[in-house]
Amino acid sequence: MEKKKVLIIEDDPEITNLLDIHLKDLQCESISAADGKTGYDLAVAEKPDLIILDISLPEMDGIEVCQKVRASQKTPIIMLTAKSEEIDRVLGLEVGADDYITKPFSIREFTARVKAIFRRTKFIQESLSEDASQIIEFEGLYIDIEKRKVLKEEERVDLSPKEFELLVLMASHPGKSYTRSDLLKIIWGYDFDGYEHTVNSHINRLRAKLEPDMADPKYILTTWGVGYKFNEEL
Repeated sequence: MEKKKVLIIEDDPEITNLLDIHLKDLQCESISAADGKTGYDLAVAEKPDLIILDISLPEMDGIEVCQKVRASQKTPIIMLTAKSEEIDRVLGLEVGADDYITKPFSIREFTARVKAIFRRTKFIQESLSEDASQIIEFEGLYIDIEKRKVLKEEERVDLSPKEFELLVLMASHPGKSYTRSDLLKIIWGYDFDGYEHTVNSHINRLRAKLEPDMADPKYILTTWGVGYKFNEEL
């Protein structure tokens, strides 16, 4: 099995060494950078399978690194944040991070998050490769899966990675209802309960960006007692 390449962008050498050790246990090879600028340059040059990104970095902070990486790459990003950085953590997710881990964290949590990212990435890649069409169109809505581009009434809609993947999954299977647990497992890679609110908040943000009327959704419908589905009657 081909090893996954993980880029660690972290200015604390002890944390970097610790992550490197446990990534090796997951059959990953790691490369590292101690500042944001070097980290971004490595992300461009090495095209890693995953980036572990600290928020507080010299030269270029983690938020800026995340923005610049996300502008040109789909590489999954897990952000490392301190408990006092809640605002930065939320901003990180908004600009394209896939997940975050709050310091101090347990190695068990870290390895679980990394495994979840790789499971989700594999599932999404397999799901998208099975779709005959890479373009999905519904009344006023245009989705280009390959280019990760969404237009509503010919206007560009900026979606986070999770919002885009939620939309593609449901729009690729109109009429199919997904429970919150289904979506959590497929999109986030989590197979445990207690995080369904994460799905709800992402669905709400997605609707706010797409729906002409939030009170009467046109695209993403609620299946009462089950979860959500994409409208099959358009």
